[in-house]
Amino acid sequence: MTTVDPNFTETADREARRARLFTRINAADKWFQMLGLSWATPVLKAAAGDNPKAQAKEIWRLLAVPLLAIAAFLLLWGMLAPKVETSLGVVPGPAQVWEEAVNLHEDARAKAGKRAEFQAKVDQLNERLVANGQEPKERAYTGAPSYYQQIWTSIQTVFFGFLLATLVAVPLGILAGLSPTANAGLNPLIQIFKPVSPLAWLPIVTMIVSALAATEGGLFPKSFIISAVTVTLCSLWPTLINTSLGVASIDKDLVNVSKVLKMNTYTKITKLVLPSALPLIFTGLRLSLGVGWMVLIAAEMLAQNPGLGKFVWDEFQNGSSSSLAKIMVAVLTIGIIGFLLDRVMYALQSLFTFTNNR
Repeated sequence: MTTVDPNFTETADREARRARLFTRINAADKWFQMLGLSWATPVLKAAAGDNPKAQAKEIWRLLAVPLLAIAAFLLLWGMLAPKVETSLGVVPGPAQVWEEAVNLHEDARAKAGKRAEFQAKVDQLNERLVANGQEPKERAYTGAPSYYQQIWTSIQTVFFGFLLATLVAVPLGILAGLSPTANAGLNPLIQIFKPVSPLAWLPIVTMIVSALAATEGGLFPKSFIISAVTVTLCSLWPTLINTSLGVASIDKDLVNVSKVLKMNTYTKITKLVLPSALPLIFTGLRLSLGVGWMVLIAAEMLAQNPGLGKFVWDEFQNGSSSSLAKIMVAVLTIGIIGFLLDRVMYALQSLFTFTNNR
């Protein structure tokens, strides 16, 4: 009768556990890539004992180098900022900008408290009205929006404009990709209108929206619609071009198969065209969302839509000693949100396609 060495069994179990751990880490790597946390994979692998030397090189490249670059940027910013004098005082350094970010956070909390107090008073008043047999009244809060509410307004606006752009660009792109005649007709319009600045579109959009919506009180404020439509007009082109390119580059053998099977147009588009063109369509959507977010700030400045663009403009007009620091907080906020929006689109792209674009 043979006996099993306990040390061998223990070693085998340990190796099996390590193998399962590495499998989980490799599975999580896809999500780390989506979130922009690709450095987490080598960190976890090094902690698990997988070739520490090789993982150290990856940690240096993916984590240490970016952190050093950020630190160098902050150092140069802190050194050079006090040497630049503006009409609003010296350029604020990282410490002053962080201080204003904290102040904006505290101000947002205070405004949220005031809004809650106002709503509680309205609820109490309506309860008394109902008790007396009267109809409750709706009272809108007229206080200034907080910084977080302005951020939310900008995000809502850009997604509304992006949705409109997608609804226009994807069908037109499919049409241009399937039909050389349609492509010949659309191409001159694309080349003419694609380079137009949002500052040129904005007066036209403002006049048209004002004419169509002569009075306030609709589903959306006019300033919101003006900003969203301007975003649409400037951001639809990357999606349209990439959709057209993706549809036109479908394997000809697949097109021939659809003819042999006598697919109708709807089946051909849903079963053949869209699945094949989806990677390029998502690339266009990512570009469009990025363009839309850049365009939005300028549109909100001029349309006075109460978002981040208006916040920047109001602080510029305010001219206080803290205005420049607040504008820099807004700039950093815009950049961080832009990065997060791109990660959201990349996550959707990864879920629906097999592309490896990052």
